[in-house]
Amino acid sequence: MFSRQRHTRSFSRARIATLAVAAGVCAGLTSEALATWSTARVWDEEMLNAIRIDRPRPPIHARNLYHVSAAMWDAWAAYDSHADQVFHHERMTGVANVEAARAESISYAAYRLLRHRYAVSANAATTLAALDAKFIQLGYDPNNTSTVGNTPAALGNRIFQTIRDTCMTDGSNEVANYAPNNGYVPVNESLIFVLPGTTMANPNRWQPLAFDFFVEQNGIPVGALVQSFVCPHWANVQSFALTRDNPNDVYIDPGPPPMLGTATDQQFKNEHAQVALYSGTLDPNDGVMVDISPAADHNNPLGTNNGTGYPVNPITGLPYAHNFVKRADYARVLAEFWADGPNSETPPGHWNVVANQVSDTPGFQKRIGGQGPVLSDLEWDVKMYLAINGAVHDAAIGAWGLKGKYDSVRPISAIRYMGQQGQSSDPMGPSYSPLGLPLIPGSIEVITEETTAPGQRHEHLAGFEGEIAIKTWQGQPEDPLTQVGGVGWIRAVTWMPYQKSNFVTPPFAAYTSGHSTFSRSAAEVMASITGSPFFPGGLGTYHFNQGAYLTFEYGPSQSMDLQWATYYDAADEAGISRLYGGIHIASDDFQGRIMGSTIGKKAIGKALKIFNGQISCPADFNGSGTVGVDDLFGFLDAWFAQFLAAPGMPSADFDNDLDVDVSDLFGFLDAWFMAFGSGC
Repeated sequence: MFSRQRHTRSFSRARIATLAVAAGVCAGLTSEALATWSTARVWDEEMLNAIRIDRPRPPIHARNLYHVSAAMWDAWAAYDSHADQVFHHERMTGVANVEAARAESISYAAYRLLRHRYAVSANAATTLAALDAKFIQLGYDPNNTSTVGNTPAALGNRIFQTIRDTCMTDGSNEVANYAPNNGYVPVNESLIFVLPGTTMANPNRWQPLAFDFFVEQNGIPVGALVQSFVCPHWANVQSFALTRDNPNDVYIDPGPPPMLGTATDQQFKNEHAQVALYSGTLDPNDGVMVDISPAADHNNPLGTNNGTGYPVNPITGLPYAHNFVKRADYARVLAEFWADGPNSETPPGHWNVVANQVSDTPGFQKRIGGQGPVLSDLEWDVKMYLAINGAVHDAAIGAWGLKGKYDSVRPISAIRYMGQQGQSSDPMGPSYSPLGLPLIPGSIEVITEETTAPGQRHEHLAGFEGEIAIKTWQGQPEDPLTQVGGVGWIRAVTWMPYQKSNFVTPPFAAYTSGHSTFSRSAAEVMASITGSPFFPGGLGTYHFNQGAYLTFEYGPSQSMDLQWATYYDAADEAGISRLYGGIHIASDDFQGRIMGSTIGKKAIGKALKIFNGQISCPADFNGSGTVGVDDLFGFLDAWFAQFLAAPGMPSADFDNDLDVDVSDLFGFLDAWFMAFGSGC
């Protein structure tokens, strides 16, 4: 089993080599394994490397992941007789060595698109040099830009041109480096977080932070900065599988988040108080231990944290072993591991790492849905990347669409604002305000003369009587290599999330959580495409050595493992990590998970139709290239088996609305009668 060491989170393969997905045994990446990567895997890894040293703009990276995956798929499918393509529609026939031609076309398409997309990235010189070196190492000519003729290289260059030109008008505003073009302006002036308190015109809306020296989540120093909202216009971007009736609205709308001073006022207060309580669990010396094994944790119903674990590992038939760790170590590791920074591939890229590691597991059989023939590494990879990156691209559109629509406040602003108002629990008590924080004895209290008396819990807060105090994480220590911030009483108006003091909170609104939406969408794809929601062997683990992982402060205090039985468990943990990190409230997380589930199912549903040629020929149910009676009887069998059920891969969901019902039956029959006997 591998561990991630401090200061090794770079655009090396350190992260890749540390996610264990076998039953207690890590499938490490040897040099021999690296040498056998498919061409698609090579370029996926190069793309992840490029993301790790670029600015952390998740929706933009998700778009790049999807478009490069589509480029590789279109190149692969050009040599197939009936598979559909996404952007570039062209067939190559009479090719003597199809596998070599596919590898070359994929390389030219991916290389050109990556070079184009990362030409203005934060570390463009490093990225472009690495791309050139890899392309040359594979035996290809960077100077061959010809699009004329039927060579594999010319095809790859044509695919690049098609995607480059088509996607310049996809709503992302790529031509202006993705600058907002929807007229967005924040309603609140910036929060200077090194000063106590905040001023807000509307406490329910997002507030930019002002830094005297800002370092981006990927570790790139910027200097003095006032945050600008990243991609508030992203609802306008062309999706992979999402559809909507109103082109001017978001694709999926669960309704607004809870808001202060409205009918959901108490929920708003309670959920922000919960974040403050989570921050109060970050002291590794508090003596609290928790069991984080699949036996006791996870297996949550969608959009909740109400799971009670699994009685047995369904793969081995044996009970899961207990895994007791310090609560604070679990919380702090969770917050930093899923934060994807610094030097990370961001949440959408993180799930590419998970998918790649699953593919590398010894004994893992690459069958779509766990059924049918075992695919070659290349065919598996191009299909997996299209599905998972189509999903995370749509997740970005869904989550950032809601961020732009509701423009919701982050916990740092909300907690400071409410703390500045007072307490809202006792109208007859001191410092009452209907807009204040709820009081929780031992966690959120009013500072009084009694509590600041010598020897009392607020003694160090003398002079601030009448203000609200929170027992919470006290911030980064002077030496994060050897010290911890610990938990103690601070003024609510100075509350900080568990983040670096030169980063604090991402530069965009809260609702919904991108981590939750990305992660659940990817988990749905992984569960469907592998045929099981469970990690290989029924257990995914990630090891952390004592004192060798955390960067905000020293830790973990003891070596430990994160463990998940299913992809859904890992996705849920990514979501709740943002509460421990002080970045999101529960509504951001839960609604993101629910939306991500819908998005992931739609993405895999469309991907399967693309693989089988059912976009251009929807009645070709068995993907044979011809519409015949086998398609009719095959669909009817699937429809009767799946009608009103909830299968993992609803092949009879003809209209891809996530319900198998009579509309699917009549839709297929119409298509079948129109196409019967045709060659598609």
